[in-house]
Amino acid sequence: MSTPATSGASAAAVAPGAVGAPDPDGLLAEQLLRLTRRLHRIQKRHLEPVGITPAQSRLLRTVAHYPDPPRMADLAARLEVVPRAVTSLVDGLEAAGRVRRVPDPSNRRVVRIELTDAGRDTLRELRSARRAAAEDILAPLTVDQREVLGGLLSALVDRGPEPVC
Repeated sequence: MSTPATSGASAAAVAPGAVGAPDPDGLLAEQLLRLTRRLHRIQKRHLEPVGITPAQSRLLRTVAHYPDPPRMADLAARLEVVPRAVTSLVDGLEAAGRVRRVPDPSNRRVVRIELTDAGRDTLRELRSARRAAAEDILAPLTVDQREVLGGLLSALVDRGPEPVC
């Protein structure tokens, strides 16, 4: 019986970068991408009954974190998207009555975005939907595994700003 170590074609014998060479980092990156897509699908499914998209959900939560209504430019910077993307999201949330545009008291050219009562109600619904989505994705993990995963994800996410090229 031939094992990988005795077959003469062991993974260690293949030069790094060679075609067919194991690529643990590439595999890990692929797994993370697949997990991201799965998270998005599950989150979307849980948000449908609320009548909101994941992107709108993120914008609504971001608006809620500001002590005063933020400017559109503030939201674009925080969400790391172009201002036009924020405009589209705000348009949809405004049409649903969840946010409203208000003039800046000190500069009439600036528009700020504030939550409405319906927006605050939606945030409460979103918390439940996000908890249910998280439970769906984390169900296979034990409490200890979830704790380890949280630490690993924090190490990856909290590294600081990416270098500018």
